[in-house]
Amino acid sequence: MKNNSKTKKLLNSETIPQHMLSLDPFSQWLGIEIVEVREGYCKVKMKVRKEMLNSMRKAHGGITYSLADTAFGFATNTYGNKAVSIETSINHIEPLEEGDVIIAESDVKSQKNKLGFYIVEIKKGDLLVALFKGVTYKTNEKWK
Repeated sequence: MKNNSKTKKLLNSETIPQHMLSLDPFSQWLGIEIVEVREGYCKVKMKVRKEMLNSMRKAHGGITYSLADTAFGFATNTYGNKAVSIETSINHIEPLEEGDVIIAESDVKSQKNKLGFYIVEIKKGDLLVALFKGVTYKTNEKWK
């Protein structure tokens, strides 16, 4: 395979999440924006819209989960290999309403050869609204 500048650029830990977002219609529908990226870390944000509310006029729990899962997925792929989640969980702490802007910060706590362990904090301003944890499996397939 030719080693052109586009290939080199995609293998960079800072560009892989942007490439992933460009291929992810669901995260695009959510309105997720990448705020900051480095190896093993990703911060993303989004605004809660009316169509994301449940019957109690609060953000559906799946919205917060999806934002956290996206931050987690992006962070775990910054090492250059394609990685997939094998276990995740979330604790919802505070309700969210239409118009709230939420930020998810995913940070690696331990990255072994194949397994990675991540914590994602979801906040509205300084208020912690949810806590997500995830385990990931790193494949041998490289991002190109």
